[in-house]
Amino acid sequence: MNWHQLVFEVIDMRSFSNLWFWIALAVMWSSTSHWVLGVPFDMVLRAKRVGGQSEIDLEDLVRVNTNRLLYIGRVSGLWLLSFTCFTLTGLAVTGFIYGIEFAQAVFLLLFPMSIVGLISLSTASRIQQEDASGALLRKRLTRHRLYVQLIGMASIFVTALWGMYQNFHSSPLG
Repeated sequence: MNWHQLVFEVIDMRSFSNLWFWIALAVMWSSTSHWVLGVPFDMVLRAKRVGGQSEIDLEDLVRVNTNRLLYIGRVSGLWLLSFTCFTLTGLAVTGFIYGIEFAQAVFLLLFPMSIVGLISLSTASRIQQEDASGALLRKRLTRHRLYVQLIGMASIFVTALWGMYQNFHSSPLG
């Protein structure tokens, strides 16, 4: 076996039977549920437990990240929405109409993340409108994390079902 066969064996374009795809899926959702609006969730827990400077640091970091998200949304939100819809539609058509497994896998990664992006914008807007701080801010961040985790669980479940279907469908025994 030469080196390029080995490389294509490790980096297989058949995503659902590839261990790297499932590792990437797990890491993506683990990271997404840990970083709530760009803030590590352990910081939220520390602010609740310790208070004081930890609470101030949390409020400052959330303020910076919500301002950043909302600025991006105001300045280039329509362009980002258009590009995201174009990309997701292209992936869905290429993957599910033309049967390209790699496009299906990328769609199943990106579509739920686009929903998380919309929820993040909504939460950031709500935090800014309410000028949330203290217990209310922690409540908003905890609720946002719960929604992200629910979307992540549904995404992993749907991706696993679709991946099993694809593996059975393309298997020589199936």
